[in-house]
This record gives sequence, structure tokens and C-alpha cells, in this order.
Amino acid sequence: MAPAITLAADAPTLSAANTGFMLICSALVLIMTPGLAFFYGGMVRVKSTLNMLMMSFISMGIVTILWVVYGFSLAFGTDKGSLIGWTSDYVGFGGVGITDLWDGYTIPITVFAAFQLMFAIITPALISGALADRVKFTAWSLFIALWVTVVYFPVAHWVWGTGGWAFELGVIDFAGGTAVHINAGAAALGVILVIGKRVGFKKDPMRPHSLPLVMLGAGLLWFGWFGFNAGSWLGNDDGVGALMFLNTQIATAAAMLAWLAYEKIRHGAFTTLGAASGAVAGLVAITPSGGAVSPLGAIAVGVIAGVLCAMAVGLKYKFGYDDSLDVVGVHLVGGVVGSLLIGFFASGKGQSDVEGLFYGGGLDQFWKQCAGVFAVLGYSLVASAILAFLIDKTIGMRVSEDEEVAGIDQAEHAETAYDFSGTGGGAGFTSSPTPAEGTAKKVDA
Repeated sequence: MAPAITLAADAPTLSAANTGFMLICSALVLIMTPGLAFFYGGMVRVKSTLNMLMMSFISMGIVTILWVVYGFSLAFGTDKGSLIGWTSDYVGFGGVGITDLWDGYTIPITVFAAFQLMFAIITPALISGALADRVKFTAWSLFIALWVTVVYFPVAHWVWGTGGWAFELGVIDFAGGTAVHINAGAAALGVILVIGKRVGFKKDPMRPHSLPLVMLGAGLLWFGWFGFNAGSWLGNDDGVGALMFLNTQIATAAAMLAWLAYEKIRHGAFTTLGAASGAVAGLVAITPSGGAVSPLGAIAVGVIAGVLCAMAVGLKYKFGYDDSLDVVGVHLVGGVVGSLLIGFFASGKGQSDVEGLFYGGGLDQFWKQCAGVFAVLGYSLVASAILAFLIDKTIGMRVSEDEEVAGIDQAEHAETAYDFSGTGGGAGFTSSPTPAEGTAKKVDA
């Protein structure tokens, strides 16, 4: 058969609507990183609040520069052996015209690069929640630079780059179940196995210092996630982006309710932390699957993820690894659940005609999902542990025990999150319930 001839009239042209839509989605994804900072910042003790915020914010600086210099080229350049990409024109974007379109789509390369940059920024920031209270800021900054280079950029190419082995195998990952969440969750586990537990783990109370801050962060994440997920179709000419938007809302709601129900049965209360964590679990799980499942399938994905993630957060106490803010329990487990459930709930009516087991498609897609999930999990876990080990043996990963106990904010940033000097009492103290008692109670910091 003679090859088809593409006429000039058939070539994609710049779409102002899709370009504007993608710019808005890029901004929505960027706001997720400050949202994550608030989410994590509220979950730690007072003495670690600023450090937690900064561990997310510094990613916006470091990853942006590396992305422009070589990251985009490694992730989305011309395939080299199914493992990495490279296009010299993408280095510094010196060879990219402002109206050059991205690979058959109707948006400029620069817009696609900006959108994907926001994914690259938040992925290492996700890891930081597992390392709260105990990591040197310089070591963390170096880890980000090395990790995105050695782990994130190659994995993004595997999953989304034309020619990447997972992409060519047919692994479905709409917006980052493997490349973002499993990648970050496995990395978190690898690092904490190297650096060890916080001082006082399983002995001292380490309660969240500001649940309103946690809820604010969760709300910003939920809001920004619509850009994260719906934008990953790079337009909405065929309705798939709209399906993903709807499924994102549905799965998040279902997971939040499922987590709260599990929590009530297991612990006897509906907590705000549970509501926030359940919502994030649903967002994680629908990220890879939302373009492939129906709205009813999204409910199933959300419920299953909500329950399994709620169960998984307690594993750190059983197995003795100190995942400070449940990155492993929510992001790794949620990413695995959402990715594998595609093999059961793919309807064949969304982003592709692939059907899962419950729609008559057998287990073929499930095995493909397993290949993608466990390859990314294993590579990220091992590579991240090696990077943490090398940093620890050179400049050291952890602050001293005295600095950790006194507070990493003061040790690393010479600041504190809250100034109590004008309240009439000393920092770290609150007034007694009634003036007549004339006593003060120490606040758990």
C-alpha cells in the first residue's frame, strides 16, 4: 500500500483556544506546589513549618532552571534507545520558534514545555513530606537537582516520550500515576530507608500543628489538580479532557468519603486530616486512570483508593520506616492502585478503545500496567536510595540531633513560623485557661 500523503491543509495549525486553555492549566498545576507546601506545612510541628514550606518552594527554582537547560530535552527529545530523549534544539530552547507546534498538536512547543515543567516541579516536592524535621536544606536542594536528572527526566520519557519503552508498550498513564506519584512515593521510601527515623519516632507526639493550614493546602491541591489532569490531553476538541475533569471530581469525592467511613469504623471519628488525606488519595488514583474509565468507574477507583490508602498509612508503624507525612501510604499506594485498576475498569470509550477485564478486555492491559508500575517503582526506589546514600556520605543528609530537637526552622533558616513575642507570653507557651490559675502550659512544638 502506498504511504498516505499529508496535505498542507491537513497539518495542525495553532489554536488560540487550546493554547489559552493550556496556559491556564499550567498556572493551575503551578499553584499545586504552594498548595502542597501548605498541606505539608500544617501537618508538621511548629518548629518545622518553614522548612516544610521551603522544601517545596525551592523545587520551583531548581527544577525550572534544569528543565530549560537540559531537562525538557531529556524527557521529550528524540528517543535514544527507548530510555532517554535528546534534541539539541531544546537546550535552552534556542532552536525553538515561538509558533513551532508540539508534535502534531495545536499548541506551541513552549506551551507544552511550560505545562510539563510544572509536573517536574511538583514531583520532587512530593517526596519532601516523607523527610520532615530532619534533612539539611543544602542536602535536599542537591538531592532535587540530582534526582530530577537521574530519575524524573528519564522516567517521564519512558512514560510519555514518543519512543519511550512504556509508551510504546501501551502503558496507560493519563497524567502521572507512574511518572509522578509512584515515582515520588518510591523515591520517598528509598530515601527514608537510608536516612532513618526522626528523633522520638513512635515515642513523642508529632501531631499536626495547624489543621486549617492542611485543609487550605488540600483545597488548593484539589483546585489545581483539574489543570493537572484535564490539561494532560493538551486540548479538548474531542471531549476526553472534559471526561477527565469530571472523573477527577468524582473520584476525589468518593475517596474522601471512603477514607472517612474507614476512619469512623476503625478509629471512631471523622477527622479533618482524614478528609484532606482521602481527597488527595482520590486525586492520586484518578490521575493515571481518569481518561480511561467511566464516571461509575471513577467512583470505584476513588472508593478502593480511599480505603487502601487509609489502611496503608499505618504500615510505617508496623514495619518501622518513618514516612513523616504519609507520602508512601498516599502517593505510592494511590498511584499503584489507580494505575493497576485501569486493567479492570478501562471502558474503551475514553482516551482509547482499550477495555479492561470488567468490560470484556481480559487481563492484557493489566499486565502492561504491572510492567509500567513495577519498573518505575523499582528504578526510583533503588536510584533514590543510592543518591541519598552518596549525599549522606559526602555532605551529610541530616541535621544534628540537637538541631532536630530544637527545631529545624531556626537551625536551617534562622526564622520561626510564628512570632509569639507580642502575645504577652513567651514563645512556645500559651496562657492558662483562666487568669486566676496563674500558670502556663507548654505547647507541643
